[in-house]
Amino acid sequence: MKVLVIDNFETGGLLDLVLRSQNAGHQVKWFAKRSERQQHFGQGMADIVDDWREWMRWADLVILADNTHYLRETDPWRKEVPIVGATQESAKWEIDRKTGMSVFKKAGIAIPEYKEFTDCAAAVKHVEKTGKGYVSKPCYDETDKNLTYLGRTPEALIAMLRRWDRECRIKGPFILQEIVSGVEMAVGGWWGPGGFNQGFCENWEEKKLFAGGLGPATGEMGTTTRYVQKSKLADKVLKPLEELLEKTGHVGYVDVNCIVDDSGVAWPLEFTMRNGYPTFNIQQELHEGGPVEWLLDLAEGRDARNCVYDRIAVGVVMAQGDFPFTKLSTKDLAGFPIYGLDAVDSGVHLCEVMAGEAPHTVDGKVVDVPCVLTAGDYILIACGTGETVRQARSKAYGVLKELKMPNGPFWRIDIGQRLKKELPLLQVHGFAMGMKY
Repeated sequence: MKVLVIDNFETGGLLDLVLRSQNAGHQVKWFAKRSERQQHFGQGMADIVDDWREWMRWADLVILADNTHYLRETDPWRKEVPIVGATQESAKWEIDRKTGMSVFKKAGIAIPEYKEFTDCAAAVKHVEKTGKGYVSKPCYDETDKNLTYLGRTPEALIAMLRRWDRECRIKGPFILQEIVSGVEMAVGGWWGPGGFNQGFCENWEEKKLFAGGLGPATGEMGTTTRYVQKSKLADKVLKPLEELLEKTGHVGYVDVNCIVDDSGVAWPLEFTMRNGYPTFNIQQELHEGGPVEWLLDLAEGRDARNCVYDRIAVGVVMAQGDFPFTKLSTKDLAGFPIYGLDAVDSGVHLCEVMAGEAPHTVDGKVVDVPCVLTAGDYILIACGTGETVRQARSKAYGVLKELKMPNGPFWRIDIGQRLKKELPLLQVHGFAMGMKY
């Protein structure tokens, strides 16, 4: 198969799919939107092209990495080539939080109350008037993850709003949403012209940098996931969206993050209308068969039925340098050898890496040999699977123990651990049934 991957290279998250597809015998072109920081991603490993437009008619399948780049141009191509990824319309569900909330309402799904603002001063007045904390969320494409902020107290939220105002950080409208207490859990599904594929992906992600949910937001430091045939959460927040999804022309992953409160009500917080990273990498551990054939089936309205049910996968991000701030230059991050990859037969999903040479001991002598080198700060995801969360965690961290780098990589040490306490709280209300820690 001829596969074109259109990537914005923010994390190198789809390099893993590119490499797996190449290894499976497919011809793959990887469009690389280059910047100084991203210039070495996939170097010497992938067939990188400078203009995706030249390869659209060549491709049997086009895969979009995100939902913020090139959609205006790629939407018309859907009549000529199968494309997996968001449309302009479906992308709004995630990027514009107000649109996302209105979608839930149209589908008859209850949502937390919220209020939209266009300037920080008005938001501060609202917080002062109500005397409450809120979750602040931008309603536009915003790469600054810290602009999604949980202000548990009014004074903390006001302090952040004033700071953002002084620094001109807010670039568009945003909402203040009521805080819902409970257990965070998400569910996603693969949507195409044939509707949702069988198998819903229940998942629990960790967004903060440090163990225990401390530190700055990173997007995602690791996730626990599984595919199930029946999901109460999917019944509540995914299946009611089918008619609205069909109208958008969306093809690909749809995920809804929720809070299940103490009374068992699932409150949707936000959409993800694209592959999640590292969620998509971790999901590959639970898909049988080739890496991209099932995506072509999805785009053409067929269900490959290739997911493994009820097995648990845990993935952990290995990073380096000043991640997630990514202020260091390429020379500070690129070129460090990753030792131990040959000792791991599965469970490694490479991201910001490149091919090169590095010192190895061969027959008692230290010589330079071909090696995988770092190319950025978001290096790879280590994964493990098992019948329980504990088994999957053990395998994922076992992979990390085999890997060595001279630049001091780091990762969270508690991915999946919170489920020991939270699974019983969910299961008393009928969620995550059959899952064992």
